[in-house]
Amino acid sequence: MIIQKQKPFEEILKALDGEKKVFIFGCADCATACKVGGEDELAEMKKKLEEKGYEITGTYVLDTACLTGEVRKRARELKDKIDAADSILVLACGTAVQTIGDTIEKLAHPGVESLFSGTVMRLGKYTEKCRACGKCILEETGGICPVTRCAKGLLNGPCGGYRNGKCEVNPDQDCAWLLIYDRLRQRGKLDWLEDVKDAKDYSTASSPRSYTWERPEEAGKHE
Repeated sequence: MIIQKQKPFEEILKALDGEKKVFIFGCADCATACKVGGEDELAEMKKKLEEKGYEITGTYVLDTACLTGEVRKRARELKDKIDAADSILVLACGTAVQTIGDTIEKLAHPGVESLFSGTVMRLGKYTEKCRACGKCILEETGGICPVTRCAKGLLNGPCGGYRNGKCEVNPDQDCAWLLIYDRLRQRGKLDWLEDVKDAKDYSTASSPRSYTWERPEEAGKHE
């Protein structure tokens, strides 16, 4: 999931400066899980903005705020309330801000910071696990990603700087390659470490990226 935190309220007020009427969108997916864009957070933001003199023309938590079809459908249903607003405040990830801004002819303000793709350890505690680099090597490393979890992104590790199982860059962080070694040893796959991995092809992570999925029965039509 995309881990997020809410922007400081002062930054939001600065972004809304000069406007009087605002519509607020949230997201029932990652933003709700991170407690930045669910029903409760929209209600709280509405109250805080109204106390500052803003008129909130409406609020809505989208099922998935980065889904163009969902945004377009709800925009039609909420047209009067959206049209009445000077702008839209989006309490969801940066992708949601851009999806809403590309779909609705209103200025869309980001209300949260998108931090990283991560694992929910428990409510309020998140750990980055995936860099979405475009070429996954988890099959070769026992399901632990060195691109993300090694501070140096080493594909053939560990380096010589670790101490007592900890990373030399961040002593509070476990050395990813020692974790990989232990995982492969436990599963009887240490021989996998004998394969020297080639330098990573970072062209798979060049931006902006796009991907078009085709049904298997349709893919053959283009061959």
